[in-house]
Amino acid sequence: MTITDEDCLAETTAFNEQFEAARGEAPSSLETLRRNRLGGDAPPVRLPEGKDRVVAGVPVRAFVPDRVDGVYLHIHGGGWAFGAADGQDEKLWQLAVEARLAVVSVEYRLAPENPFPAAPDDCEAVARWLVDHAATEFGTRRLLIGGESAGAHLSVLTLLRLRDRHGITGAFRAAQLTFGPYDLSMTPSQRSFGSRKLLSNTDSMRRTYERFTPGMGAEERRDPEISPLFADVTGLPPARIVVGTEDPLLDDSLFLAARWQAPVQLGVVAGAMHGFTLFPLTITERERQRERDFLAGA
Repeated sequence: MTITDEDCLAETTAFNEQFEAARGEAPSSLETLRRNRLGGDAPPVRLPEGKDRVVAGVPVRAFVPDRVDGVYLHIHGGGWAFGAADGQDEKLWQLAVEARLAVVSVEYRLAPENPFPAAPDDCEAVARWLVDHAATEFGTRRLLIGGESAGAHLSVLTLLRLRDRHGITGAFRAAQLTFGPYDLSMTPSQRSFGSRKLLSNTDSMRRTYERFTPGMGAEERRDPEISPLFADVTGLPPARIVVGTEDPLLDDSLFLAARWQAPVQLGVVAGAMHGFTLFPLTITERERQRERDFLAGA
């Protein structure tokens, strides 16, 4: 395991300590998290470059720059219960312009109102639509997929569903998987992380899984259709898998990278907590650049 960004460790660690101190004992309500899309202090900025539309019966938000060399199917994070396709307009528009990609972000149905399998059903539907329509809609058949946290999990499930349900392999050229949960029965790092008041910890992960897969026990959550770490991962595209050393999901990325059959890049960011790319840190700017470079070159 190669750890990156150790030269930023002092800044990253200091931010983590400030975050823990500010968070205190009162967790944000689901209502607040939904209003602010990704749990920030205020609702995000909606850019005019983002266009809302519906494809395959699913709402999406699309960003189409002047030059398009590929299409990136983006799946947002938020524990399958919050987050939104319009929660990262500034990041997605910058990615679209600099990587020359049409970005299509999925507004999948959220738990607990719509538990599993609603979210993967929506992502699968949009992915199939892109396979059929990207060439006519965007002028390219070069497809990429990825997301953050729950969005990384849904990205892998989408690739598996395309392969297993529709016989589609090779349509998506690469996957960008950022700090995702891949074992919803909980890997050792999830179980042992404890109660630190970072963006995610052992208890918050457990609550998240209960919302997404209500009434299921650990063994049921090991079903490969729920936890892709247990799936056959042959026939999936090259991937870039990223996680921080202070993320309860560290093992998920390490284990998935070890099992991935196609070429894989594993990035482990020194001192980074879950969701670190949401915050104004040096490691955030570096990671966004590495993500853009990977997707542009895939």
